[in-house]
Amino acid sequence: MSPRRMAFGAVAVLLVALTACSGGPVTEPTPFSPTPAQPTPTRTPFETTPRSPIAPTGEPVAVPPARWDAIVADLAERGVTGTPELVSAHAVTWNNGALGCPSPGVSYTQALVDGMRIVVEVDGTIYDYRFGTTNTPKLCTR
Repeated sequence: MSPRRMAFGAVAVLLVALTACSGGPVTEPTPFSPTPAQPTPTRTPFETTPRSPIAPTGEPVAVPPARWDAIVADLAERGVTGTPELVSAHAVTWNNGALGCPSPGVSYTQALVDGMRIVVEVDGTIYDYRFGTTNTPKLCTR
């Protein structure tokens, strides 16, 4: 068989296969009926947390003196002059090294981290501190 005849046969087989896969008969399209518009929620874009403290998760615990001192020192470094009052303290197992408060563009250890979440208030301002396995506080500022 000549190459030309083989090519013609291949094209014929391809056309038959494509015709067989073309589907069933053409039907009339269903008329378009728009659904009523749903009300748009009124939220600030990218707002993921309420403006008040988030209800803590985990078991309530007493704050170790070393961690309390670290919070007081961090607040002083930030220029906060009032006396901190404890709002809540909970033992938490964080999903990763971000301690539940990731910063954009930063990579974190991807392992469970046992730690604490300590929320304090100074002169009406809430400060949300996170601790991992060390006594170094991380202020969560979302």
